[in-house]
Amino acid sequence: MKKGFSVLVILILSMFFVSAVFAGGAPRGNFKKGTINAVNAGGDTIVFIPAGSKEQMTIKIDTSVVHDEIVLNKEVMITLEDKEGAEVVTNITTMFIGLDLKKFLFILFVGFVGGLVSGFIGSGGAFVLTPGMMSLGVPAAVAVASNMCHKFPKAMVGAYKRFKYGQVDLKLGLIMAVSATVGVQQGIKVQEYIFNKWGDAGSNLYVSLAFVFILVTVGGYVFYDAWKTSKTGGEEKTSKLALMLQKIELPPMIHFKTANLRISLWFTIPVGFATGLMAATIAVGGFIGVPGMMYVIGAASLVASATELVIAFVMGFAGSIKWALSGLIDIRLTLLILAASLFGVQIGALGTTYVKDYMIKVVMGSIMLIVAVSRGLAIPKYLTDLGLITLEQGTVDIMTKASFIIMAIALLIGAVIILSSMIKGMKKEKGMKMVTSHGKI
Repeated sequence: MKKGFSVLVILILSMFFVSAVFAGGAPRGNFKKGTINAVNAGGDTIVFIPAGSKEQMTIKIDTSVVHDEIVLNKEVMITLEDKEGAEVVTNITTMFIGLDLKKFLFILFVGFVGGLVSGFIGSGGAFVLTPGMMSLGVPAAVAVASNMCHKFPKAMVGAYKRFKYGQVDLKLGLIMAVSATVGVQQGIKVQEYIFNKWGDAGSNLYVSLAFVFILVTVGGYVFYDAWKTSKTGGEEKTSKLALMLQKIELPPMIHFKTANLRISLWFTIPVGFATGLMAATIAVGGFIGVPGMMYVIGAASLVASATELVIAFVMGFAGSIKWALSGLIDIRLTLLILAASLFGVQIGALGTTYVKDYMIKVVMGSIMLIVAVSRGLAIPKYLTDLGLITLEQGTVDIMTKASFIIMAIALLIGAVIILSSMIKGMKKEKGMKMVTSHGKI
């Protein structure tokens, strides 16, 4: 079973590598940020003011653009395409959502749980944060960019905390971070290409489909592996693929002290590259990076989850610079999530010292599968927006609400599993200390 999964991981890595190569060219569309001041009486042109300029532009809009959905005097992103020798607006996206008290509190809650999950399982918590923001109506590209921007300071705190617990293999993290950074740059090109070609709905659909496919595939196996490990007394075993790769003498061979393994540098590169690629395209790298280090490289789950935070810090910093230059970061969301997640990440990191290693897999697998259901329910809406299917608006609204509710359930379950496991571990440790103390007396 592990061998089959390891092959599947390699296929996924290859798929993302190929997608990055083919997405490397210039996008067919072009996008501009700014505000729309007016729609002309005939409804076939808009008055647009580009960001950073006071010059008004009159631009023709495509027949596919719904006039009633055009938002005036708010920052938007318009997608332009060449049609019959002229640039035409084919998509208009409101970049930054309004924040009321409900959304404000939900973002803080999402940030806290994302930090809690990040500190506990090593992922940036993005498979919670990105869908969480999208559930509030944040465009996928903005959710990805804002999430990546908050990631590197949070990851730095988590990495430092777990480094003090002796769980981080700094050499492995830094080596993988190099190829991960390359993956980030290619991944941003993928996201920009999709956004320019199909607009916000296409970007949302891509992110959701990727979430469902990879969360079900990786999360399902991680959960199964955790269940199987718990049945055998909680002792982890190195995968057959990792053992096979460690035996291949392909210079340079590197010894990783904390991870207690020796493997060729060349086998760490694809795992790091895929981690960065996914982090930039859908703001999720940890749940391929952590399983990749466990099942392909052969690190224990505790070391893999801690080392991933080092990778997240390096590639998050590099990716944030590129996203900032694209102007897609919503600094309000970034700061709110960061404030809450810095608190959560320290609790999550502390929790790893009180639980068995397989509990990290239980939490990771559980949240992945629930979030996959949430994103799956959101897909029909994006298909409808693209005109690929036709659904009644009432049906779309029900599925969207269900997606939001299930997302909230995923957050609660993740927080409950982590906190309850930590509390049980602390009580058990306290009880052992009391027994030892009484024994000495």
